[in-house]
Amino acid sequence: MRFLRVAHEGQARFAQEVTDGRVHLLSAAPWAGGTPTGRVVPLADCRMLCPVTPTKIACVGRNYAAHAQELGHQVPEEPLLFLKPPSSLCGSGDTILLPPASNRVEHEAELGVVIGARLKDASEEEARAAVFGYTCANDVTARDLQKRDVQFTRAKGFDTFCPVGPWAQSSLDPGSAAVVCRVNGKVRQDGNTRDMIHPVARLVSFISRIMTLEPGDLVLTGTPEGVGPLATGDTVEVEIAGIGVLSNPVTSAA
Repeated sequence: MRFLRVAHEGQARFAQEVTDGRVHLLSAAPWAGGTPTGRVVPLADCRMLCPVTPTKIACVGRNYAAHAQELGHQVPEEPLLFLKPPSSLCGSGDTILLPPASNRVEHEAELGVVIGARLKDASEEEARAAVFGYTCANDVTARDLQKRDVQFTRAKGFDTFCPVGPWAQSSLDPGSAAVVCRVNGKVRQDGNTRDMIHPVARLVSFISRIMTLEPGDLVLTGTPEGVGPLATGDTVEVEIAGIGVLSNPVTSAA
């Protein structure tokens, strides 16, 4: 089932897809106990928003061996974690802004995991049961700043550097989903979640032993090989089988 966040009549609302291009408006986020309000509206009357409003975005680096190798890195023994700020979020259709501080901004297509229950020191079984759903994500990265700073915060934290969407899909096999990135219709990344070094349940469990995960939090699970540059005028798409397509135009912030 698909869960969306939309702007309707000037107000941001969570919604559940019904049929025939209509959505059922919810009283709150579905992972916060939101229930149908009784209002069913055409999706055409809404504007799609980023489907999540997390307190934190926990990300995993070098979780595909081929991607680590293409950047000249060793595969870490444990998940390599970093954070992106919620201010970096944007939705499908929103514009990725290339900051003047960077000369090389790259795409990173990723499976996003939406947490559905509070987790602390969770086992893998508890982590698996606490996942609400999955979404497409793009861990946009200023690669030159990442190499210069070593720390990831600046390189991955600019506004618009975390496109997510177009919705959260509540049912998906996260162990075998194709992950594709296209720029201007040309395939750049073509991977599969089966090639993750650390699968979803292990990642969520590991993260919960470091920080408490709250309902609605977002985990980005790493990117397959094939990352590459974005330029003004590009359109970048992240497609995950069983979810949909996240699409964003690219332009300069200057």
